Amino acid sequence: MSASSSIDIRGRNRLNPWRFRGWLLALLLLLSIAPSASPQGASASMPTINVNLGSPGQELPKPDVALEILFAITLLTLAPSIILLMTCFTRIVIVLSFVRTALTLPTTPANQIIVGLSLFLTFFIMAPVYEKIDRDAIKPYQAQAITGERALEEASKHLRTFMLRQSRPKDIELFVALARIQPTAAEDLPLRVVIPGFVISELRTAFQMGFLLFIPFVLIDLVVATVLMSMGMMMMPPNTISLPLKILLFVLVDGWGLIVRSLVQSFGS
Repeated sequence: MSASSSIDIRGRNRLNPWRFRGWLLALLLLLSIAPSASPQGASASMPTINVNLGSPGQELPKPDVALEILFAITLLTLAPSIILLMTCFTRIVIVLSFVRTALTLPTTPANQIIVGLSLFLTFFIMAPVYEKIDRDAIKPYQAQAITGERALEEASKHLRTFMLRQSRPKDIELFVALARIQPTAAEDLPLRVVIPGFVISELRTAFQMGFLLFIPFVLIDLVVATVLMSMGMMMMPPNTISLPLKILLFVLVDGWGLIVRSLVQSFGS
């Protein structure tokens, strides 16, 4: 290739300075025209935000509805804890779980059935307490006869009475001493003292009932294991024979009816 042809190739690949100056002038022209073009149309298309705080003499609306919605959401969030810790649900669900364990049936009845039965028994046992709360707190508050603070006080009073009736004095005194509260009447004790004492008492009572439920089933296991060993059938698992016997005994004595009756009567009237 000759020198002249290489010069021509470099010339064709070189950027044309006049073309670059033309593009630069066009860009500067557009930038100078754009801010001044149709200012009214641009301002009309821009969105506006108006914040009105009212006049100095005008009162803002009271946020009663917003507070009520917030209180309702908070109550729905805390409802499971209230059911678990301030009602008879704890004792019932633990005793029913002990029954399933004593029968050596790890998945029968299912957890959903045990929890559902515990909830319905809780509604049945707590119905008198709810009627008192509805009469003294909910209906007067809906009729605007009392304030929200007074309604909460009336509702907590009935719940406190129920929990104190089911709690052992020793457990309540424990949390009174831990909270360093002066000697106070039972009806004036704060809920932060009554609730943990009630929960401990419920756990103790539930474990006592569970121990009594275990005794007949443990005796069946011992008898079956002794009979199998005396017959020289040491390789056979005792649970293979004792499980049908325990289920048969539980059905013959109407076990579920006895347990539910004992649970309901354990809370008294």
